[in-house]
Amino acid sequence: LPESWADMQEPLLEGMCFTLKYLGMTLVEKPKGEDMAAAAIRRIVATARVGARKFQKVILTVSPRGISLQDADTKEMVENISIYRISYCTTDKLQNKVFAYVAQSQESGALECHAFLSPKKKIAQAVTLTVAQAFQMALDLWEAAHAGR
Repeated sequence: LPESWADMQEPLLEGMCFTLKYLGMTLVEKPKGEDMAAAAIRRIVATARVGARKFQKVILTVSPRGISLQDADTKEMVENISIYRISYCTTDKLQNKVFAYVAQSQESGALECHAFLSPKKKIAQAVTLTVAQAFQMALDLWEAAHAGR
């Protein structure tokens, strides 16, 4: 990503894509917090290490609408998460190639922490920053839409 990528709003409106490996999901009690996320990521990574299965390669697309997950091999849509259901995202301090987000499940309403493994630490950080930027753009778009009322 270029140094000035924070200023590049056009690509983000379309959606920025990252190829990651899906590690898994665990339920969490709180919508946000560094300690909660770190504990959830530890659980997901520990479970992922026990199972000898291959991780699903996904294309994670971040836009002001939210996060969409697509299977990298079959191109099948896995999940679409509205930006309004995402309460937190982070790059883990210890597992610094792991990006995770917390979102409220559309079906059950439970809070779920989903974790992904990126090839490099910088990519995990870039995904986190891109989601933060998408939040800001979504807020700006929402405020602009409601300013006329």
